[in-house]
Amino acid sequence: MNERRRLVGVVTSNKMMKTVVVEISRTYRHPLYKKVVHTSRRVKAQDDQGCAIGDEVQIVESRPLSAEKRWVVETILKKPGMAAIKEELAGLPVEETVETPAEMPAEMTAETPAETPAENPAEGA
Repeated sequence: MNERRRLVGVVTSNKMMKTVVVEISRTYRHPLYKKVVHTSRRVKAQDDQGCAIGDEVQIVESRPLSAEKRWVVETILKKPGMAAIKEELAGLPVEETVETPAEMPAEMTAETPAETPAENPAEGA
């Protein structure tokens, strides 16, 4: 292993080409006031693995790749979207909510008759 720093964060944006924004959160106790402090910072990282928003990733520092990019995504630790899909497919039966016209009741499929001017006295003049 080498001496490069490695941090864990969550992908918050992937709208750029081969670049993601990773938010690194840190929680610590203030040394003087003993209050819990939550801080976060956002860094841009090179993405060659195809990260999605919400993925938990490990980034490693590198040489400057652009004006603001000095990190590279090393591994994807968690993909929250995939976990939800796996749970859905594992235990729950998939229900079909789309009804075809053959399955719909007759009163829903029957068209309402159009109003004629003789039936509606307000529009008669």
